[in-house]
Amino acid sequence: MSSEPISAPAAPPSPPLLPPAALRDGVARPLGIVAALIAIGALAASVLLWQRLSSIQEQLARQSADSGAQAIEARTMARQAQETAQDAATRLGVVEARVAEVALQRTQLEDLMQSLSRTRDENLVVDIESALRLAQQQTELTGSVEPMLAALRSADQRIGRAAQPRLAPVQRAITRDIDRVKGASTLDTPGLLSRLDELVRQVDDLPLQNAVARVSDARTLAPVRVGIGTAESAPGAQADADASWWRRSLRNAWATVRDEARGLVRVSRIGHPEAVLLAPEQSFFLRENLKLKLLNARLGVLARQPDSARADVAAAAAALERYFDTSSRRVQNASALLQQAREQLKSAELPRLDDTLSALATAATGR
Repeated sequence: MSSEPISAPAAPPSPPLLPPAALRDGVARPLGIVAALIAIGALAASVLLWQRLSSIQEQLARQSADSGAQAIEARTMARQAQETAQDAATRLGVVEARVAEVALQRTQLEDLMQSLSRTRDENLVVDIESALRLAQQQTELTGSVEPMLAALRSADQRIGRAAQPRLAPVQRAITRDIDRVKGASTLDTPGLLSRLDELVRQVDDLPLQNAVARVSDARTLAPVRVGIGTAESAPGAQADADASWWRRSLRNAWATVRDEARGLVRVSRIGHPEAVLLAPEQSFFLRENLKLKLLNARLGVLARQPDSARADVAAAAAALERYFDTSSRRVQNASALLQQAREQLKSAELPRLDDTLSALATAATGR
Protein backbone atom coordinates (compact mmCIF):
# COMPACT_ATOMS: atom_id res chain seq x y z
CA MET A 1 0.00 0.00 0.00
CA SER A 2 1.11 3.52 -0.75
CA SER A 3 1.36 5.86 2.05
CA GLU A 4 0.53 8.97 0.15
CA PRO A 5 -1.83 11.36 1.89
CA ILE A 6 -5.41 11.79 0.53
CA SER A 7 -6.07 15.31 -0.72
CA ALA A 8 -9.50 17.08 -0.32
CA PRO A 9 -11.68 17.63 -3.41
CA ALA A 10 -11.48 20.90 -5.12
CA ALA A 11 -14.35 23.44 -4.57
CA PRO A 12 -16.66 24.22 -7.55
CA PRO A 13 -16.06 27.43 -9.26
CA SER A 14 -18.46 30.21 -8.11
CA PRO A 15 -20.83 31.66 -10.71
CA PRO A 16 -20.08 34.91 -12.11
CA LEU A 17 -21.87 37.77 -10.45
CA LEU A 18 -24.60 39.53 -12.54
CA PRO A 19 -25.38 43.12 -12.34
CA PRO A 20 -28.55 44.17 -10.34
CA ALA A 21 -30.56 45.33 -13.33
CA ALA A 22 -29.99 42.19 -15.18
CA LEU A 23 -30.83 40.37 -12.07
CA ARG A 24 -34.16 42.22 -11.78
CA ASP A 25 -35.05 41.63 -15.39
CA GLY A 26 -34.27 37.98 -15.06
CA VAL A 27 -36.49 37.66 -12.00
CA ALA A 28 -39.40 39.76 -13.34
CA ARG A 29 -39.75 37.88 -16.54
CA PRO A 30 -40.59 34.48 -14.98
CA LEU A 31 -42.90 36.15 -12.53
CA GLY A 32 -44.81 37.74 -15.36
CA ILE A 33 -45.04 34.49 -17.12
CA VAL A 34 -46.26 32.83 -13.96
CA ALA A 35 -48.76 35.62 -13.38
CA ALA A 36 -49.98 35.33 -16.93
CA LEU A 37 -50.29 31.64 -16.58
CA ILE A 38 -52.12 32.09 -13.33
CA ALA A 39 -54.45 34.60 -14.91
CA ILE A 40 -55.09 32.35 -17.84
CA GLY A 41 -55.72 29.48 -15.48
CA ALA A 42 -58.00 31.62 -13.40
CA LEU A 43 -59.87 32.73 -16.49
CA ALA A 44 -60.15 29.22 -17.70
CA ALA A 45 -61.28 28.13 -14.29
CA SER A 46 -63.83 30.96 -14.22
CA VAL A 47 -65.12 29.95 -17.62
CA LEU A 48 -65.28 26.36 -16.58
CA LEU A 49 -66.98 27.34 -13.32
CA TRP A 50 -69.44 29.52 -15.16
CA GLN A 51 -70.23 26.76 -17.57
CA ARG A 52 -70.58 24.41 -14.69
CA LEU A 53 -72.85 26.81 -12.86
CA SER A 54 -74.91 27.22 -16.01
CA SER A 55 -75.20 23.51 -16.40
CA ILE A 56 -76.05 23.21 -12.71
CA GLN A 57 -78.71 25.88 -13.10
CA GLU A 58 -80.12 24.16 -16.14
CA GLN A 59 -80.02 20.90 -14.30
CA LEU A 60 -81.69 22.49 -11.29
CA ALA A 61 -84.28 24.05 -13.54
CA ARG A 62 -84.91 20.74 -15.21
CA GLN A 63 -85.02 19.03 -11.84
CA SER A 64 -87.38 21.73 -10.56
CA ALA A 65 -89.58 21.31 -13.59
CA ASP A 66 -89.41 17.56 -13.21
CA SER A 67 -90.15 17.93 -9.52
CA GLY A 68 -93.15 20.13 -10.30
CA ALA A 69 -94.40 17.66 -12.89
CA GLN A 70 -93.78 14.82 -10.48
CA ALA A 71 -95.58 16.76 -7.74
CA ILE A 72 -98.53 17.37 -10.05
CA GLU A 73 -98.45 13.75 -11.08
CA ALA A 74 -98.11 12.74 -7.44
CA ARG A 75 -101.10 14.88 -6.51
CA THR A 76 -103.06 13.39 -9.37
CA MET A 77 -102.02 9.94 -8.33
CA ALA A 78 -102.79 10.78 -4.71
CA ARG A 79 -106.24 12.00 -5.74
CA GLN A 80 -106.76 8.90 -7.79
CA ALA A 81 -105.45 6.80 -4.94
CA GLN A 82 -107.84 8.59 -2.57
CA GLU A 83 -110.73 8.05 -4.92
CA THR A 84 -109.65 4.45 -5.36
CA ALA A 85 -109.40 4.11 -1.59
CA GLN A 86 -112.88 5.59 -1.14
CA ASP A 87 -114.22 3.32 -3.83
CA ALA A 88 -112.44 0.39 -2.23
CA ALA A 89 -113.82 1.41 1.17
CA THR A 90 -117.33 1.63 -0.31
CA ARG A 91 -116.94 -1.72 -1.97
CA LEU A 92 -115.46 -3.11 1.20
CA GLY A 93 -118.47 -1.84 3.13
CA VAL A 94 -120.81 -3.43 0.59
CA VAL A 95 -118.80 -6.66 0.74
CA GLU A 96 -118.84 -6.59 4.54
CA ALA A 97 -122.59 -5.98 4.49
CA ARG A 98 -123.03 -8.90 2.11
CA VAL A 99 -120.72 -11.03 4.20
CA ALA A 100 -122.72 -10.11 7.31
CA GLU A 101 -125.94 -10.87 5.45
CA VAL A 102 -124.54 -14.19 4.26
CA ALA A 103 -123.36 -14.95 7.80
CA LEU A 104 -126.82 -14.08 9.14
CA GLN A 105 -128.47 -16.25 6.51
CA ARG A 106 -126.07 -19.04 7.33
CA THR A 107 -126.85 -18.68 11.01
CA GLN A 108 -130.55 -18.68 10.30
CA LEU A 109 -130.15 -21.70 8.04
CA GLU A 110 -128.19 -23.53 10.73
CA ASP A 111 -130.82 -22.60 13.29
CA LEU A 112 -133.52 -23.79 10.91
CA MET A 113 -131.72 -27.06 10.31
CA GLN A 114 -131.21 -27.54 14.03
CA SER A 115 -134.83 -26.66 14.63
CA LEU A 116 -135.94 -29.13 11.98
CA SER A 117 -133.75 -31.85 13.39
CA ARG A 118 -134.85 -30.98 16.91
CA THR A 119 -138.57 -30.72 16.17
CA ARG A 120 -138.79 -33.88 14.07
CA ASP A 121 -139.41 -35.95 17.16
CA GLU A 122 -141.74 -33.29 18.56
CA ASN A 123 -143.78 -33.31 15.35
CA LEU A 124 -143.94 -37.08 15.53
CA VAL A 125 -145.16 -36.90 19.13
CA VAL A 126 -147.79 -34.28 18.25
CA ASP A 127 -149.04 -36.31 15.25
CA ILE A 128 -149.31 -39.48 17.31
CA GLU A 129 -151.14 -37.68 20.11
CA SER A 130 -153.64 -36.15 17.65
CA ALA A 131 -154.25 -39.51 15.99
CA LEU A 132 -154.82 -41.22 19.36
CA ARG A 133 -157.23 -38.55 20.58
CA LEU A 134 -159.18 -38.77 17.31
CA ALA A 135 -159.30 -42.57 17.59
CA GLN A 136 -160.53 -42.27 21.18
CA GLN A 137 -163.35 -39.96 20.06
CA GLN A 138 -164.30 -42.39 17.30
CA THR A 139 -164.37 -45.21 19.84
CA GLU A 140 -166.66 -43.19 22.10
CA LEU A 141 -168.98 -42.44 19.19
CA THR A 142 -169.10 -45.92 17.68
CA GLY A 143 -168.59 -48.07 20.78
CA SER A 144 -165.99 -50.15 18.95
CA VAL A 145 -162.36 -50.38 20.04
CA GLU A 146 -161.07 -51.05 16.52
CA PRO A 147 -160.19 -47.38 15.74
CA MET A 148 -158.23 -47.19 18.99
CA LEU A 149 -156.35 -50.41 18.26
CA ALA A 150 -155.52 -49.27 14.71
CA ALA A 151 -154.20 -45.91 15.97
CA LEU A 152 -152.08 -47.62 18.66
CA ARG A 153 -150.56 -50.05 16.17
CA SER A 154 -149.80 -47.26 13.69
CA ALA A 155 -148.14 -45.20 16.45
CA ASP A 156 -146.07 -48.22 17.50
CA GLN A 157 -144.82 -48.70 13.93
CA ARG A 158 -143.95 -45.01 13.49
CA ILE A 159 -141.99 -44.90 16.73
CA GLY A 160 -140.19 -48.11 15.74
CA ARG A 161 -139.13 -46.53 12.42
CA ALA A 162 -137.97 -43.34 14.16
CA ALA A 163 -135.57 -45.33 16.41
CA GLN A 164 -135.31 -42.60 19.04
CA PRO A 165 -134.22 -43.76 22.52
CA ARG A 166 -136.22 -41.08 24.30
CA LEU A 167 -139.44 -42.43 22.73
CA ALA A 168 -138.92 -45.89 24.24
CA PRO A 169 -141.23 -45.14 27.25
CA VAL A 170 -143.95 -44.11 24.80
CA GLN A 171 -143.59 -47.40 22.95
CA ARG A 172 -143.86 -49.37 26.21
CA ALA A 173 -146.97 -47.40 27.19
CA ILE A 174 -148.50 -48.12 23.76
CA THR A 175 -147.87 -51.85 24.26
CA ARG A 176 -149.62 -51.76 27.65
CA ASP A 177 -152.59 -49.85 26.22
CA ILE A 178 -152.91 -52.32 23.33
CA ASP A 179 -153.12 -55.22 25.79
CA ARG A 180 -155.67 -53.36 27.93
CA VAL A 181 -157.83 -52.39 24.96
CA LYS A 182 -157.80 -55.96 23.64
CA GLY A 183 -158.98 -57.25 27.04
CA ALA A 184 -161.67 -54.58 27.50
CA SER A 185 -165.32 -55.65 27.38
CA THR A 186 -167.63 -53.79 25.03
CA LEU A 187 -171.22 -52.81 25.66
CA ASP A 188 -173.97 -55.12 24.39
CA THR A 189 -176.00 -52.31 22.92
CA PRO A 190 -178.82 -54.35 21.34
CA GLY A 191 -179.42 -56.36 24.51
CA LEU A 192 -179.41 -53.25 26.70
CA LEU A 193 -181.80 -51.44 24.35
CA SER A 194 -184.16 -54.40 24.36
CA ARG A 195 -184.22 -54.39 28.17
CA LEU A 196 -184.96 -50.69 28.29
CA ASP A 197 -187.75 -51.06 25.70
CA GLU A 198 -189.25 -53.91 27.71
CA LEU A 199 -189.19 -51.73 30.84
CA VAL A 200 -190.90 -48.88 28.97
CA ARG A 201 -193.67 -51.27 27.89
CA GLN A 202 -194.13 -52.59 31.47
CA VAL A 203 -194.43 -49.19 33.17
CA ASP A 204 -198.19 -48.89 32.58
CA ASP A 205 -198.85 -52.25 34.23
CA LEU A 206 -196.72 -51.72 37.35
CA PRO A 207 -198.83 -51.28 40.52
CA LEU A 208 -198.26 -48.23 42.73
CA GLN A 209 -197.98 -48.35 46.51
CA ASN A 210 -201.20 -46.35 47.00
CA ALA A 211 -203.25 -48.53 44.61
CA VAL A 212 -206.32 -50.24 46.13
CA ALA A 213 -206.04 -54.05 46.16
CA ARG A 214 -208.38 -55.94 43.91
CA VAL A 215 -211.09 -57.92 45.56
CA SER A 216 -210.45 -61.62 45.44
CA ASP A 217 -212.74 -63.65 43.35
CA ALA A 218 -215.57 -65.17 45.30
CA ARG A 219 -215.09 -68.66 46.19
CA THR A 220 -217.47 -70.86 44.36
CA LEU A 221 -218.15 -74.35 45.52
CA ALA A 222 -218.75 -76.19 42.35
CA PRO A 223 -219.99 -79.71 42.70
CA VAL A 224 -217.20 -82.19 42.70
CA ARG A 225 -217.46 -84.61 39.89
CA VAL A 226 -215.71 -87.87 40.40
CA GLY A 227 -214.82 -89.58 37.26
CA ILE A 228 -212.10 -90.13 34.74
CA GLY A 229 -209.67 -87.19 34.60
CA THR A 230 -210.60 -85.74 38.07
CA ALA A 231 -208.16 -85.80 40.96
CA GLU A 232 -209.62 -84.31 44.14
CA SER A 233 -207.35 -84.76 47.11
CA ALA A 234 -208.55 -81.99 49.46
CA PRO A 235 -209.96 -83.18 52.79
CA GLY A 236 -213.71 -82.77 53.15
CA ALA A 237 -214.40 -82.85 49.43
CA GLN A 238 -216.68 -85.80 49.84
CA ALA A 239 -218.51 -84.07 52.70
CA ASP A 240 -219.09 -80.97 50.54
CA ALA A 241 -220.47 -83.14 47.82
CA ASP A 242 -222.87 -84.82 50.23
CA ALA A 243 -223.97 -81.58 51.86
CA SER A 244 -227.34 -80.09 51.01
CA TRP A 245 -227.75 -77.18 48.61
CA TRP A 246 -228.67 -74.65 51.30
CA ARG A 247 -225.41 -75.31 53.18
CA ARG A 248 -223.39 -74.72 50.03
CA SER A 249 -225.24 -71.50 49.34
CA LEU A 250 -224.71 -70.28 52.89
CA ARG A 251 -220.99 -71.07 52.75
CA ASN A 252 -220.56 -69.24 49.42
CA ALA A 253 -222.36 -66.17 50.74
CA TRP A 254 -220.19 -66.10 53.87
CA ALA A 255 -216.96 -66.33 51.76
CA THR A 256 -218.13 -63.48 49.52
CA VAL A 257 -218.90 -61.20 52.47
CA ARG A 258 -215.60 -62.05 54.13
CA ASP A 259 -213.56 -61.23 51.01
CA GLU A 260 -215.41 -57.97 50.49
CA ALA A 261 -214.77 -56.99 54.12
CA ARG A 262 -211.07 -57.78 53.75
CA GLY A 263 -210.85 -55.59 50.62
CA LEU A 264 -212.29 -52.57 52.40
CA VAL A 265 -209.36 -52.15 54.79
CA ARG A 266 -205.74 -52.87 53.94
CA VAL A 267 -202.92 -52.67 56.47
CA SER A 268 -199.38 -52.45 55.03
CA ARG A 269 -195.98 -50.96 55.88
CA ILE A 270 -195.02 -47.86 53.81
CA GLY A 271 -191.41 -46.72 53.79
CA HIS A 272 -192.06 -43.47 51.88
CA PRO A 273 -195.10 -41.48 53.02
CA GLU A 274 -195.13 -39.35 49.88
CA ALA A 275 -195.88 -42.46 47.83
CA VAL A 276 -199.15 -42.95 49.75
CA LEU A 277 -200.04 -39.24 49.55
CA LEU A 278 -199.70 -39.30 45.76
CA ALA A 279 -202.97 -38.26 44.15
CA PRO A 280 -204.57 -40.76 41.74
CA GLU A 281 -204.46 -38.33 38.85
CA GLN A 282 -200.71 -37.86 39.42
CA SER A 283 -199.97 -41.53 38.78
CA PHE A 284 -200.17 -40.84 35.04
CA PHE A 285 -197.44 -38.21 35.26
CA LEU A 286 -195.39 -40.49 37.53
CA ARG A 287 -195.52 -43.27 34.96
CA GLU A 288 -194.72 -40.88 32.11
CA ASN A 289 -191.79 -39.45 34.06
CA LEU A 290 -190.45 -42.98 34.56
CA LYS A 291 -190.84 -43.63 30.83
CA LEU A 292 -188.93 -40.43 30.07
CA LYS A 293 -186.09 -41.48 32.33
CA LEU A 294 -185.87 -44.85 30.60
CA LEU A 295 -186.00 -43.20 27.17
CA ASN A 296 -183.26 -40.78 28.21
CA ALA A 297 -181.16 -43.74 29.29
CA ARG A 298 -181.81 -45.32 25.88
CA LEU A 299 -180.70 -42.13 24.14
CA GLY A 300 -177.59 -42.03 26.34
CA VAL A 301 -176.72 -45.56 25.27
CA LEU A 302 -177.20 -44.67 21.60
CA ALA A 303 -175.18 -41.46 22.01
CA ARG A 304 -172.30 -43.36 23.68
CA GLN A 305 -172.69 -41.45 26.93
CA PRO A 306 -172.58 -44.16 29.59
CA ASP A 307 -172.42 -41.72 32.49
CA SER A 308 -175.70 -40.08 31.48
CA ALA A 309 -177.31 -43.46 30.84
CA ARG A 310 -176.20 -44.76 34.25
CA ALA A 311 -177.62 -41.66 35.96
CA ASP A 312 -180.99 -42.08 34.22
CA VAL A 313 -181.15 -45.79 35.03
CA ALA A 314 -180.32 -45.09 38.68
CA ALA A 315 -183.04 -42.41 38.82
CA ALA A 316 -185.55 -44.84 37.28
CA ALA A 317 -184.60 -47.53 39.82
CA ALA A 318 -185.01 -45.05 42.69
CA ALA A 319 -188.44 -43.97 41.42
CA LEU A 320 -189.49 -47.61 40.97
CA GLU A 321 -188.49 -48.46 44.53
CA ARG A 322 -190.03 -45.33 46.00
CA TYR A 323 -193.46 -45.12 44.36
CA PHE A 324 -194.27 -48.67 43.18
CA ASP A 325 -195.24 -51.74 45.10
CA THR A 326 -192.04 -53.72 45.56
CA SER A 327 -193.96 -56.80 46.72
CA SER A 328 -195.48 -57.17 43.30
CA ARG A 329 -193.94 -59.72 40.96
CA ARG A 330 -194.03 -57.27 38.04
CA VAL A 331 -192.20 -54.58 40.01
CA GLN A 332 -189.62 -57.14 41.10
CA ASN A 333 -189.06 -58.19 37.49
CA ALA A 334 -188.68 -54.56 36.43
CA SER A 335 -186.20 -53.97 39.25
CA ALA A 336 -184.20 -57.01 38.12
CA LEU A 337 -184.11 -55.67 34.55
CA LEU A 338 -182.92 -52.27 35.79
CA GLN A 339 -180.23 -53.92 37.91
CA GLN A 340 -178.99 -55.86 34.89
CA ALA A 341 -178.90 -52.67 32.82
CA ARG A 342 -176.91 -50.89 35.55
CA GLU A 343 -174.40 -53.74 35.75
CA GLN A 344 -174.02 -53.73 31.97
CA LEU A 345 -173.41 -49.98 31.89
CA LYS A 346 -170.96 -50.21 34.77
CA SER A 347 -168.90 -53.10 33.38
CA ALA A 348 -168.85 -51.82 29.79
CA GLU A 349 -166.79 -48.68 30.29
CA LEU A 350 -164.70 -47.84 27.25
CA PRO A 351 -160.92 -48.04 27.80
CA ARG A 352 -158.87 -44.86 27.80
CA LEU A 353 -155.33 -44.23 26.61
CA ASP A 354 -154.14 -42.40 29.72
CA ASP A 355 -150.74 -44.18 29.87
CA THR A 356 -149.84 -43.42 26.26
CA LEU A 357 -151.06 -39.81 26.42
CA SER A 358 -149.10 -39.24 29.63
CA ALA A 359 -145.94 -40.72 28.07
CA LEU A 360 -146.41 -38.53 24.99
CA ALA A 361 -146.79 -35.43 27.16
CA THR A 362 -143.58 -36.33 29.00
CA ALA A 363 -141.73 -36.88 25.71
CA ALA A 364 -143.02 -33.55 24.34
CA THR A 365 -141.58 -31.64 27.28
CA GLY A 366 -138.16 -33.17 26.60
CA ARG A 367 -137.73 -34.92 29.95
